[in-house]
Amino acid sequence: MASVKTVLYLGVCLFAAIITTADSDLLPKAQNVRWVSLDFKTILHWTVEPSKYKYTVLYSRNGSDWMEILECTRLSQSECDLSIHLTPYNKFFTADIKTEPESLDYDYDLEEFPHTESPPFNPYKDSNISAVNFTVEAADESRAIVNIIDPLTSIHQGKKQLSIRDIFKKDLKYKIIYYKAGSTGKREVISDTSTTEVTKLDAGQSYCFMVAAFIPNRRKATQQGAWSIQQCTPGEINILQDLSLGAWVGIVFILLTVLIIIITVTVLCCKCCRQKNPSQQSATI
Repeated sequence: MASVKTVLYLGVCLFAAIITTADSDLLPKAQNVRWVSLDFKTILHWTVEPSKYKYTVLYSRNGSDWMEILECTRLSQSECDLSIHLTPYNKFFTADIKTEPESLDYDYDLEEFPHTESPPFNPYKDSNISAVNFTVEAADESRAIVNIIDPLTSIHQGKKQLSIRDIFKKDLKYKIIYYKAGSTGKREVISDTSTTEVTKLDAGQSYCFMVAAFIPNRRKATQQGAWSIQQCTPGEINILQDLSLGAWVGIVFILLTVLIIIITVTVLCCKCCRQKNPSQQSATI
């Protein structure tokens, strides 16, 4: 009799385990988990099949215990903003997205429900940097001053909104490319500061500049920020220098046409004069 009870008990436990596992398998698991970060505003994205289930995000710093985020608990949407939680910035973070039932009215073992871990993310090394704003002005005929405005991040310390200079400090540099207007030959300067003097410019020429944040100790994919909008210094007005190849071809064609007309008219006039001269001579005789 005892053996029968044991068998029945094991059967009930096995059936319950099968039901729990089946329910777990039916829940939509987070897919395509990725970090999207610009100027240290970092959002975790994932994709799921349409459902009424909820999603809770936990995160871990350098492999430590999982920590909860109040604003990322039982979400209906498939994204979560972790910007203010990913500190210190130069650490590796991992997120875990757990699928939960729509209602928690009865006791669930949440460990049985599916969850998906994100790839590791380091804000200091992986957050993309947006395009910078800058001004450029001629110091004299051969020098120009480039003044760069450090982009602001989404991070605040007290009432201050931090710039990328506040976070990267001496690691932040700026890459400046410049070239003579109308030329394809580019020069490059790496600056340690937000103000740079560019020298050895040709007097009277217009130069165009573009700037991007540059962090050399990052991996190549995130080493450089987005390029700025091009800005040019004024130069001496030289219409011929600014003409394109097509314009030059047009000018040469017009000049040749005018030259041919002049030659044709000159030849016709000469012929007319020669024809008149014999008739005048015969009349005189």
